[in-house]
Amino acid sequence: MRKTTIIDLLNDSVAKFADNPFLWEKTGDKFEPASYKETKKQVHELAAGLIDSGVKTGDKIALLSEGRNAWIIGELGILHAGAINVPLSIKLEESNDLIFRLIHSEAKYVFVSGGQLKKIRSISDSLPLVEKIIILDEQKEYEGKELPLTEIVKRGKEYLKANPTSVTERTAAIGPDSLANISYTSGTTADPKGIMLTHRNYTANVEQALTLMSIPTTYRTLIVLPLDHCFAHVAGFYSFMASGASVGTVQTGKTGMETLKNIPLNIKELKPNLLLSVPALAKNFRKNIEANIHAKGAFTEKLFNTAMKMSYSYNKEGYNKGEGWQILKKPVLALFDKILFSKVREAFGGRLDFFIGGGALLDIDLQRFFYAIGIPMMQGYGLSEATPIISSNSLKRHKLGSSGHLVKYMDLKICDSDGKELPNYEKGEIVIRGENVMAGYYKNEKATVESLKDGWLHTGDMGYMDNDGFLYVVGRFKSLLISSDGEKYSPEGIEESLADNSKFIDQVILYNNQNPYTSALIVPNKEALKNHVKKSGADWDSTEGKTGALNKLQAEINEYRKGGKFEGAFPERWLPVAVAVIGEPFTEQNGLVNSTMKIVRGKVEKRYEDRLRKLYETGAKDIVNEENLQALG
Repeated sequence: MRKTTIIDLLNDSVAKFADNPFLWEKTGDKFEPASYKETKKQVHELAAGLIDSGVKTGDKIALLSEGRNAWIIGELGILHAGAINVPLSIKLEESNDLIFRLIHSEAKYVFVSGGQLKKIRSISDSLPLVEKIIILDEQKEYEGKELPLTEIVKRGKEYLKANPTSVTERTAAIGPDSLANISYTSGTTADPKGIMLTHRNYTANVEQALTLMSIPTTYRTLIVLPLDHCFAHVAGFYSFMASGASVGTVQTGKTGMETLKNIPLNIKELKPNLLLSVPALAKNFRKNIEANIHAKGAFTEKLFNTAMKMSYSYNKEGYNKGEGWQILKKPVLALFDKILFSKVREAFGGRLDFFIGGGALLDIDLQRFFYAIGIPMMQGYGLSEATPIISSNSLKRHKLGSSGHLVKYMDLKICDSDGKELPNYEKGEIVIRGENVMAGYYKNEKATVESLKDGWLHTGDMGYMDNDGFLYVVGRFKSLLISSDGEKYSPEGIEESLADNSKFIDQVILYNNQNPYTSALIVPNKEALKNHVKKSGADWDSTEGKTGALNKLQAEINEYRKGGKFEGAFPERWLPVAVAVIGEPFTEQNGLVNSTMKIVRGKVEKRYEDRLRKLYETGAKDIVNEENLQALG
């Protein structure tokens, strides 16, 4: 197979799909397209401007911006100048996370949007290596090293007139193993690491992804996920580029909240055929759908719930839908689809065939919900170190609850803690080998050696394969809890179940480090608890009210024990015996949640070290104690 670069990917697509629309952007009243041919022209102008401005092969250029045409053209321009893009999340705090990445990556140039400029200005004095700050949006005034993107493009146009082959000469030196990105992990367990991804990592993963599903040239997607993450790179614009399809970005608002509000509007306007999603977004979509149904009155809500219940029983796990006597429900479901589900789908533009879910494990109830309304959310699995796609469900081949079928041109094995390969259905660490595996961690040989062994990437995730070739991911292999008798178990399933099945529990972290029992840190939903206390006739501010709230939290956990409605879901010995109630949520702001909305377990344990220690002292098993009462405020 030809080992291509991202340069080749663009050139091949322009040769095949020159006049097809590639990029869609809304800066005024409606989305406007830019063709493949026009995109390449803009990329070459930007690359020439960067070369003229002093960018050398191998220079690192950071990119900090909301999703837009200039982001995609920016990355392609950087790569065509022979440089390496360092994509950065707009959620990063400048005082710590952002400055760390800019210094660690040795970025010489920074592309930044007007909305993110304030962050760069506040730390620019601490970035001596940065030579130029290129601002994507026009400013009234420019400071020190700053200049507008329009100036770089203007220079590029002039430079190309005098040096028409300058960009093709620069790209000729770029090979499959040349670095394309240094993509920083969001760090669920430790400090962020710079993942070195090559041109071939990306093009190989595009080829691999397209073995699971095909994207027609007529397809459109609206990328609602951050472009800095390689999931949006590969499943979003590079796979669509390879297929001659088109990509829209969310209209940037004046604030982050305004941009979020544009998502549902833009979906309706662009009418995408495929959307990428993560669990947090999927939950939000579901909440909005259910709220809209509820607003239409009791009759519609009851009809919707009846239709959903029937659809769940008919669909089963997808691959086995309509089996046996369930087929009798098909005509009734067709009627429900016409009068109900098709109306729900209109909110997504009416052309949406399916979602691809990534980023974290998607609750099977969420998968069943979207499958029932006719826009399946196909769970996939991957990680940045694998550029990122490893497996995915697809319309042709899926099992709800699984992480899908493996991509082709990649090897996968499940290993125990000694590295021994395990048979199907036995849980162990997911280990992969293929051209999508990263080159290593930037300036971190120790972490590289720990993750890459004989060409195999040890993912740190735990899973198993079934006999039909489907992968099931069940949690983190490296974050296993260990009981006092040495038994190891994954906490994620229990944590997710407690938070998903109880309206009184918002967040949970389980803990057991060779202790006699499991304990838990729980962030409660105070509003739900206040309503519960109010209904019981007690006053929230009284000891009686707070005691009632704590007992309700305990009762929710007890639902997983013998006699409870979730009895048998998990071994009782893994359930939390002692609980510390936490007064504030785990958030990005307090550093306990990363940019992909995953709780950073290690940081939570460190922050609440004292509370965890006390959970193993005498009397700690009683949830009603002074610290828990105080935590309720």
